[in-house]
Formats: sequence, C-alpha cells, structure tokens
Amino acid sequence: MSEQAKTMEIGISTFLHANPEKGGVSHAERLRQSIEEIQLADQVGLDVYAIGEHHRIDYTSSSPAVILAAGTAVTKRIRLSSAVTVLSSDDPVRVYQNFATLDGLSNGRSEIMAGRGSFIESFPLFGYNLNDYEELFDEKLELLLKIRASEKVTWNGGHRPAIDNMGIYPRAQQEPLPVWIGSGGSPESAVRAGLLGLPIVFSILGGMPQRFAPLVELYKEAAVRAGHDPNKLQIATHSHGFISDTTEEAAERYYPVMAAQMNHIGRERGWSPYTRDTYDAARSLDGALYVGDPEYVAEKIVLLNKNLGLTRFMMYVDFSSLPHRDLLRTIELLGTKVAPIVRKELARQASGLNA
Repeated sequence: MSEQAKTMEIGISTFLHANPEKGGVSHAERLRQSIEEIQLADQVGLDVYAIGEHHRIDYTSSSPAVILAAGTAVTKRIRLSSAVTVLSSDDPVRVYQNFATLDGLSNGRSEIMAGRGSFIESFPLFGYNLNDYEELFDEKLELLLKIRASEKVTWNGGHRPAIDNMGIYPRAQQEPLPVWIGSGGSPESAVRAGLLGLPIVFSILGGMPQRFAPLVELYKEAAVRAGHDPNKLQIATHSHGFISDTTEEAAERYYPVMAAQMNHIGRERGWSPYTRDTYDAARSLDGALYVGDPEYVAEKIVLLNKNLGLTRFMMYVDFSSLPHRDLLRTIELLGTKVAPIVRKELARQASGLNA
C-alpha cells in the first residue's frame, strides 16, 4: 500500500440542488444551507468540500468560487474546490483570478477541478458553439496552466483574444494552485491528465467502479511516458451516497430521492426508468452507490481503493427532495464514523505490507 493510500482524503461534492419550481427550497435558502454544510464538514474532519458549476434552475451553483469564499469565514482546514468548473465556456484568466482570490482568503486551501461539465447550458449562455466542444477545452486548459505557471503571460489562441506579456493577479498562495481534471470516464481525458501530470477525478455514477481500473492504468502509463513521478499522481472519485444508522434505513430513505432525480434527468437524456432493482444492484458491495450504515459504506470505500488506488473519495448526497437534516447527518457520519474506519483500515493494510 502506497503512502498516498494511507492518507486518502474523504469529502463531499455537491451541485446545490434546489427545487424552486415546485415549492421546494429556494436558490437563496440553498446557498445559505451550503455554508452550514461547509462548516460542518470542516468540524467533523472531512478533507474537501467541492461545488460543481451548473446553469440550470434546479441547481444553485453557477458561481462556486463565490460560495466557497463565503465558506472560508467559517472553516479552518477543509479544502475548497470546484467540481467541476466548466472551463470550456469560461475565461481561464477569470477562473485563475477567482480561485487565486479564494486561495488567499482560505490561506491556501482552494482547488480548481476543470472539466467540460455534464450539461451544456453554459455554452449558448456565454456564446460558445458546441461544435467547438473539444477544441475549447484543450485551448482553455492550456491557457489556464500557462497562467498558473507564470505571472506574466503571452498567449494566442482561436477562441479568446490574445494576451501580450500581461500580468495576471492576484497570484495564488499555493505554488502551484492545484488543478484537477474531471472525467466522466473517457480514455482521452485519462491520457490527457496523465500526460500533463495533473490529478484526475473520475465521476462514477453507475455500473461497477472496478471498470475504471483500465482508465487508471491509462492515466498512469501516460504520466510515466511524459516523465512524471507516478508516486505523486492523485486519483479521486465522485459517487452518489447516503449514510444512516442502519443500512436498511439508509436504503429505504434514499431510494425515492435517488429514483426521482435519476428519472428526472433520464427523461431529458432518454434513459430507461430507474428501478428498485437498479438501485439495489448499485448498493451492492461492487456497485457505485455508497448507501448504508457507516461500516458498510467504509467497507465499500476500502474496496474501491483496492481496485483503483485512490488518494481521494468524494460523496455526492444532495438532491432537492432530501431533507437538509438528512444531508447534514450524512456529512456528520462520513466525517466522524466512515473516515476513521477507512483510514484505520488503510493504515493497517499498509503496515502489514511494509512489515
């Protein structure tokens, strides 16, 4: 077991789901709730709280850096990240400035997770052509990394005005400011992140997490081929989950929440209806849904680490039909019960291998 595995980080990812159309929680209330979540996650010892950028009525997370900046005032140690920043439809200069500002406010705790995003609303919203989907991301990631590496930047591309030896401020406190690549599971994303030596986050929302093992190997092979130290690579996953005092209680309470959301998105994307059989299969030990009591969820995370060799696990709990008290309870149990079990077991395995 590597040193990375012994110190695997555990945290929360969220899109700040709201339901203002149907009389549920408003955008304003959901934003205020998020600060309570960030504070609690910090207090119970979680390592990261990450907010994904979305531009839909059912999410409140169009400006993750602003929300995370508010969280700096009520936290001391937790890392604050996007999950993801839709870099293709944003300006890398502003992305860097926003997260460098967050980094200063948080005393060096901010991170950028860059990706294409799981929805496309931001492209027409900000005047981008979806036909440029791949080219936009590649070009803007190149510029973001150039800004991160140098105070003065000279750059020319096809989708943004050129920059001629101009300074980008403020500079991040961390050198370098962490930039992760978010991936839904494409080999191209894994190879790109590896060649650049950047940390990667796999979004594993269905099927068996073990099927991502070949992508992890592609990532590592690309990194080694590009001359990066394999021992410094960071690999994270993001998956749905819910924790309660018993596995039976967790399973019964989360199924209607999960089914409502998956069927809502499924109608937009043409998916088959989400059934209880699908749900129960995902809850199995080999599945991608982390629902159960603390011991069971911890067992699943340890197995995930065995299969993929993680440095970070992030749980997504947040759906609008889930009472906020249940979301807070899951954060509490993840920090106070699950994380200690996982860390103790990984340390035990590492000790045995190193003996």
